[in-house]
Amino acid sequence: MSDESIREKIEKTLSKKGFGVIKVEVREGVAYLSGELENWDEIVHAGLAAGKLKSVREVVNDIKYPEMKEEKEQEFESAPYAIPKEIPSKCDVLIVGGGVTGCAIARELSRYSLDIILVEKESDVACGASRANNGMVHPGISTPYHSLKRALNVKGNAMYDQVCKELEVPLDRCGMYVVVTDDTFAPKIKNKIPKFLHKFAYNTVVPSVAINKAKKYGIPASKISREQLLKEEPNLAKNAICAISFPTTAMTCPYKLTIAYAENAAMNGAKFLLNTKVTGIKVENGEVKVVETNRGNITAKCVINAAGVYADKIAKMAGACDFTIHPRKGSMLIFDSAEKGHINHILAQLNVPTDKYTKGGGASVSVDGNILLGPTAIEQESRENVTVTREESSRIFSKYCQILPNVPQRSVITFFAGVRAPTYKEDFVIGPTKVKGFINVAGIQSPGLASAPAIAEMVVGIVKDSKLFEMQTNADFNPTRNDGHEFRKLSHEEQQKVIEKNPHYGNVICRCETITEGEIIDAIHRPVPALTMDAIKRRTRAGMGRCQSGFCGPRVAEILVRELNVPITSITKDGAGSEVFFGKTK
Repeated sequence: MSDESIREKIEKTLSKKGFGVIKVEVREGVAYLSGELENWDEIVHAGLAAGKLKSVREVVNDIKYPEMKEEKEQEFESAPYAIPKEIPSKCDVLIVGGGVTGCAIARELSRYSLDIILVEKESDVACGASRANNGMVHPGISTPYHSLKRALNVKGNAMYDQVCKELEVPLDRCGMYVVVTDDTFAPKIKNKIPKFLHKFAYNTVVPSVAINKAKKYGIPASKISREQLLKEEPNLAKNAICAISFPTTAMTCPYKLTIAYAENAAMNGAKFLLNTKVTGIKVENGEVKVVETNRGNITAKCVINAAGVYADKIAKMAGACDFTIHPRKGSMLIFDSAEKGHINHILAQLNVPTDKYTKGGGASVSVDGNILLGPTAIEQESRENVTVTREESSRIFSKYCQILPNVPQRSVITFFAGVRAPTYKEDFVIGPTKVKGFINVAGIQSPGLASAPAIAEMVVGIVKDSKLFEMQTNADFNPTRNDGHEFRKLSHEEQQKVIEKNPHYGNVICRCETITEGEIIDAIHRPVPALTMDAIKRRTRAGMGRCQSGFCGPRVAEILVRELNVPITSITKDGAGSEVFFGKTK
């Protein structure tokens, strides 16, 4: 279809939805929207309406609303101990973004004899969506068949056993049950089905449709009867009729996986520059040349844009942006690990029709034994807002109590939110651009975690095809990583042996999670070091228990002061601007 035909189709679609004032241009299949609407929600709906058209390759949404202001990122001076004092001046490949995607790419590229640098604006890797999700390794059933998401999700899921074995990251193939209830069909659909056909529709038609779809996708699936379902999940609501089982679904720890990818990449020669923010990209004669940062310039032959919610802004710097990110927040609740056993699988309620822009979330159990509820899916203008409101918490309980009526609400120990990075086509944007040497890896939202191994493999292929440099195999590449001692999981005899070798392991710092001083010291001196209290938390779980750092927080800070040889006022919760101590009171 020609650009002109696509433009006419978009204008007609937007006019029907009441957005006829929008100016539309189409170039090479990319829709460029501009003009003014009443509010942010209308802007998002207009972009999604254009993106839904199959003939549209991507959408750049520049629509404004009255008094719209550009969100400013917080600017802080970097903590002097948190980063190398000097940065390299050149490299072969520079990766922007230290989430699971960027770190997985760094690790895969380190299989080759390349000079690799990853820059991350935060004080640690896994500081964005990669730490703020439920850790679910999706099977791939919720993605459109012809999407890049589906292909990479299914492939990535199958790669997880090997990846987690090599990197010593926990993986639980617990499986997912999508539960069919008498509320599965929306009233407008349910009312159209004769009552004598309800049982047949719920018990036969719905499972058959789901299983046939899974077969087409190449995903194992089967029907679970009501009797078996309630036997395995006795806390489910009694209106459960049956379920569809997806046994390849798994749980992992998203931030531990990201850290493991980063550490293994660092072990194999990649360099990680934290607190290093990209401020500009120089392009000469259509070829990427220099990446400008707040700490100096780096000459690079290849730049890989894995910047999450800021991927469109990074792409604009290079003049290679043909998509727009619209931030979508997801909030979750975490329960005390004492409630482990309330559910045994990942549980989701099937709703027909399904939500167009989210898989709907569910109930799951983290690899550390905490029940998780969520996430929600809320469109928002901010790329940084990760607050969780009372209304959002109530919404989560209201939704999931439908299938888990006895979920122990008083056992919630904390909550969190992350911001997804979807484009208006709701698919991944991965590939080379018109700027030689600049590769976009954008629009990575759920199932981005499940897809990460396959995304990394795909990007390595793109780098090879670019022929920007010779890619010789790294003869010293080591795919394995030793995660050290997880003291609380050792037998008493094993613990005693560890303490005899290192007495620091005999000093418990975090009582809730039984985390020792030895583990915290090790985390500070890992290949990608933990230099903040939250970085310690992500690596060891110190502070993740019932008291949420109330007891161990000051003791963790003291260890950081001693090991880093810095003043107590330099210690931060999660990077510059989150200082914990401001001076003596006496």
